[in-house]
Order: sequence, then structure tokens, then C-alpha cells
Amino acid sequence: MLYKMAEGVGFEPTVELPLLLISSQVPSTTQPPFQPFIYKHLTNYRRFGFDFLILQCDTVGMKSENASQIQPDDHKSLWQKTSYANLIRYAPSGKYFARIRVGGKLIRQSLKTNVLSVAKLKLADLEKQERSKLEGQERLVEGTAFFRDLAKEYLERLDGMPNLKPRTKEYYKERLAAMQKSWTELNDTDVRRLSENDCRQWASRYAKKASPTNYNNTLIVLRAILAIAVEHSIRYSNPAENLKRVRVNRKDLTLPSQKQFQALIQEIRRVPFGPGLASADLVEFLAYTGLRVKSEAAFVTWADCDFEKGEIIVRGNPNTGTKNSESRRVPMIPDCRRLLERLRSKRPDEKPSALVMRVRECQGAINRACKALEIVRFTHHDLRHLFATSCIESGVDIPTVSRWLGHKDGGALAMKVYGHLRDSHSTAMAQKVRFLETAQLAA
Repeated sequence: MLYKMAEGVGFEPTVELPLLLISSQVPSTTQPPFQPFIYKHLTNYRRFGFDFLILQCDTVGMKSENASQIQPDDHKSLWQKTSYANLIRYAPSGKYFARIRVGGKLIRQSLKTNVLSVAKLKLADLEKQERSKLEGQERLVEGTAFFRDLAKEYLERLDGMPNLKPRTKEYYKERLAAMQKSWTELNDTDVRRLSENDCRQWASRYAKKASPTNYNNTLIVLRAILAIAVEHSIRYSNPAENLKRVRVNRKDLTLPSQKQFQALIQEIRRVPFGPGLASADLVEFLAYTGLRVKSEAAFVTWADCDFEKGEIIVRGNPNTGTKNSESRRVPMIPDCRRLLERLRSKRPDEKPSALVMRVRECQGAINRACKALEIVRFTHHDLRHLFATSCIESGVDIPTVSRWLGHKDGGALAMKVYGHLRDSHSTAMAQKVRFLETAQLAA
């Protein structure tokens, strides 16, 4: 039977509950004794609905043959307690669930196993992971969240990425340092106060003095750091999310001609001091193989040079491998074979594990020779372009050249960079096509 509150001043119940008649001598407030009284009846009224409401929400989508057979009054049988704290079992599927509270937040997560011993291990790992995450969040959330704190966490995550090579990690660290140098007040800025307009003004300034590639990668770092703030609920949105990348224009290749290249080699060998001879050998080796200088050519040994098959096995750095982490075979073109045979004849006693090249870079020698011959300066990587250009102009198809260079895109990048050479070669070849005899053309 339902009863109304008797002359209760200042209190109007919002739901009709089976309440007993209460004396009119009550305080004009909604504070106790009414709150404990109402809560008691709420918890007693359809008790199972409150006890299992959260867990039912978590598992409403679970597929189970037995779940459809359970009646509404059997909700207590859905979940089974275990003898281990924070570990429960969902009866219909037999799966174990973790139910832990970390930092005042209730975490409910399936452990995706029906084996108790495995569930205990996964529960411990989950609890450790969530508490570690909480420590990092507390460090940032408490007080003012400066950009330098987020940058520190970004660097920690960067160092922990096993799929990135050391040089890639170093490059992203360089981009972060360049951003902090170009935006001097950024480190001491509260990320909560950082606006999209602030990011846009910095981007406008930095894009004018940085190369498109460096600008785009620096923008990637900025977005990643501010994404950490969003992840930790320090910010609702990423203020750098809408910043646009700069278009990277294709570099115009200015490569030495064959005559200029031979003159450059002679000029480098002419120097009677320093690693002149070794630098000249490296310049030739790079031009004849198309290898990357620091990660590939520098680690080629005599054991990698297969003179019988006429191939060079490119393994790359012993620790990090090649750029795409795959070894490949590059053919010895006639010029490359003559170079390697000459070097081997001069060093016949070297072990197969000895390095073929005695220097790992030759940019200084190239710069000096280019200046002396008054030709346009070029770099180590331009020698890679020189190899690809010579191959294509000699009639080698682009997919084959792409495999020799170590590309994994089937020739898409090589076509973009060297496609104009194939067009020129195609035009020259078209002039050889004849439908009429020479005599008919003369007539």
C-alpha cells in the first residue's frame, strides 16, 4: 500500500515507493533520515536489477548458447564468484572477467580465457598495466600540464617502439628539438591553454624556413605529443589536428654526365694525402651499385661478393638490416666487376669477412672535386640516382631497377622519380619504327 509523506515540508518524493507513514515531526530538508531510508528501499526493490546492471551492460553482446535460456529471475546465476579477489566468471560462456578499481575508477574487462590459471596471470598483468597508466596520468593531470612533460612521455614511447630503426628515432628527436627551438615558449606552455591559432601561427613561421619534408615530419611530432594530452583527458581535442601538410615537390635531378663523372674520379684520386683513393673507390662503388651509403655499402664484405654469379648480396647493418629489413641481390655490372676485381687483387690476403670499402663516406672528397672542376655539387644519394638513371637509359625496365634499388612498391616510386627518362627513351625508340621501305620514303 502506498502512503504519502505526512506534512513533510521541503521534501517531495520523485518516485512512488512502498513507504510507511512517517511522523510530521521531520526537519525541512532532504538530508537524513530520508536518504538512508530511501536508499534502503531502493536496494531492496528489485535488488537483482541493481546488483547486475553494470555487468549485464558489459556482456549484453556476448554470444552464448545458454544465455538465451536464462530467465529474467535467474540473473544471479549469470555471474559466479571465484576464490580470487577481482576475478569473476560469466557462467553462460565460461569466460573470466576482471573487475578492479584503480584510482576510483571501476574497470571491467574480459580476460578472454576460460582457464583459471591463465585468467589469474592476465588479471595481474591488467592490474599492473592500469596502475602504471594511472601513475603517468596523475603526473600530468595534477597541477599544470606543461608541454615539456608531454614531450618527455613522447620520447619515452618513441624509445619503446621496437618497429622503428634507431636512425628513425633519432630523426624524430631531431624534429622535436627543431620545433622547440623555433617555438621557444612552447615548453613552458600549459597545453590546456594552447589554441589552434597558436599552432597555426607557429606552422606559418616554421614552414617558411624549413624544407617541406622536415616541416611535415615536425608536424607529425607535434600532433603525436598533443594526442597524448587528449588520451589523458587533459584536452578534449587536438589543436594541431587541422594543420595542413606542405606539398613536397619532386627534386630536379642535376647529375654529372659520364665525362664529368670520370673527371671527378680522377680529381679525387689526384689528391696525394688523406683517404683520396678509398674515397674514389667508394664513389665508383655507389655509382655502379645504387646502394645506400651508410646502411648498405658500408657493410658489404668480400663474402657478399659472388663473382661466379656476378651478384652482390646486400644485407645492410648487422643490427638493423637494410632500410626495409630485407636482404637483396644486386648484379655486378661490368664496371662494378672491374672495380671489385682490382680491389681484390690489391688485397688478396683479406678475410672473407673483411669490409670491401675502407671508408664510410666521401662527401668531403666530392665537394672538393666538384669545386675544382666547377660542376654542380651532388651528394651520396645522387650517386644512387645516377645508377638508376644509367640503367633506365640503357634500356632496363623500371620494375627491375626498382628491385635492384630495394624498393618494395613494384616500381611506383621509381616511375615517379625516373618516369621522364623512360618517356625520353620511348621517344627515341619510336624513331626506329618504320612501316614503309626506305625507297618508298625517298620517293
